[in-house]
Amino acid sequence: MTQINYDGMSDQELKQYFLRNREDKLALQAYLDRLSTRERKVIATADDPDFEAKIKAAIEEKMRMKSKS
Repeated sequence: MTQINYDGMSDQELKQYFLRNREDKLALQAYLDRLSTRERKVIATADDPDFEAKIKAAIEEKMRMKSKS
């Protein structure tokens, strides 16, 4: 059996690899481990009066970033 180098894959490559090889639980674990080490930005809290506007702006920004790549 060939040893897969998950660390040598970019985040996108690892995600795509797992989506094509869903039985590979080590790939899923490697991907989840990467995600858990990332800093998460809080966009808004539930009681924020501008909650909807902030969420909408964050989604639009994410969509703009995706269309550039």
